[in-house]
Amino acid sequence: MANRLTELLGAYQDRDPAARSKLEIFLLYPGVHALIRHRIAHFFYKHRLFFLARLESQWNRFCTGIEIHPGATIGRRFVIDHGMGIVIGETAEIGDDVLIYHGVTLGGTGKDQGKRHPTIGDGVMIGCGAKVLGPFKVGDGARIAANSVVLSEVPANATAVGIPAQVVRIGNSKVSYADNVDQIHDIINPVMRNLEQLQRRVEALEEQQNKTQ
Repeated sequence: MANRLTELLGAYQDRDPAARSKLEIFLLYPGVHALIRHRIAHFFYKHRLFFLARLESQWNRFCTGIEIHPGATIGRRFVIDHGMGIVIGETAEIGDDVLIYHGVTLGGTGKDQGKRHPTIGDGVMIGCGAKVLGPFKVGDGARIAANSVVLSEVPANATAVGIPAQVVRIGNSKVSYADNVDQIHDIINPVMRNLEQLQRRVEALEEQQNKTQ
C-alpha cells in the first residue's frame, strides 16, 4: 500500500505543475483523498458489505465533491485534476495512468443491463466536462476533449471531440499517455460551426440575388 501511495503522489507531481511536494498533495488534494476512500469502499463492496460500501462512498462524495460508486474498478496512478463534479458509475473500469479533469461523467445511458458503464484504457486523458456514456471501451492512450459527449467506442491513441464526439485523430501524434494536451484547438465549437454555415448561406443568397438583378 505504501508503494502504491508513493507512486500515486509521484503521478500527481508529474501531471500537475502547481504541485510542490508529495506531502502537500497527500494532505490537500481531493483527488487523492477520493481515491483512498474509494479503495476502502471497494474493499467493502467486494466483500458484499454493500451498506458500508455505500456509506463510505457517500461520505467520500460529501468531503471531496467526487462521486465514485464502490463497485467501480480503478487502476494505478489514477490522477484527478481538481475533481469537483466527477461521477463514476458502478460498472466503470479504469486502467492505469489515466488522467481526468473536473466535471467528467463515466455513466450509463439507462438502457443497458449488467455492464452499463465505460471501460477506460491505460493512459487515457478525459478533459473537463466530458461525458462518456455506455458500456464500450475507450482505447489505450486516447484523448477526450473537454465538454465532449462520447457515445461509442474510441480507438487506441485517438482524439475524440464534439457532441456527439467524433474521432478526429488517430496515431499521428507523438504525444503518448495524454501529456501536453491542447484542450482548446482540438474542440469543435458547435456555435461557431453554425455561424459559419449561416454565413455561407447568406453569401450564397446574396450571390443568387445579384445574378437575378
